[in-house]
Amino acid sequence: MDFTTSNHGKWNAGQQLSHIVKSVVAVQRAFELPKSVLGDKFGTTNRKNRTYEEVVSDYLNTLNENPDYVLLEKFTPSTIAVTDKTVVLEQLHTLIKMLTNDIDKCSEMELNTFILPHPVMGNQTLREILYFTAYHVLHHDKQVLKNLKTN
Repeated sequence: MDFTTSNHGKWNAGQQLSHIVKSVVAVQRAFELPKSVLGDKFGTTNRKNRTYEEVVSDYLNTLNENPDYVLLEKFTPSTIAVTDKTVVLEQLHTLIKMLTNDIDKCSEMELNTFILPHPVMGNQTLREILYFTAYHVLHHDKQVLKNLKTN
């Protein structure tokens, strides 16, 4: 499978990349906001954070329980031409660097307290959204690798 070949109506590698970029953009933009704005807009929690494993398990269970979930339009992948692949990958790397810088500015308390809404998972703490984001990239990478084996 090449970058633009779809397998049985599934997203091709370019679409997987587009979706990941759109997802990371949303997280990075949220992390660059002042925490007071996050608190005012989305609130805080006093519950214990879920572990990485719990977030992943909850996500996979949610996907299984909602097979007909319709992705929000802002996360729907665009078509990326092979000629644009390098530019989009550079964009993703830049976003990751920006997000990493934003994370470095957060205290442990902020990561554990401030929440963001997730379109599928509901409210998540900043720490949980980072766990989700890390897994989400791996999840789509696995789909690309699965498509490669199928073709």
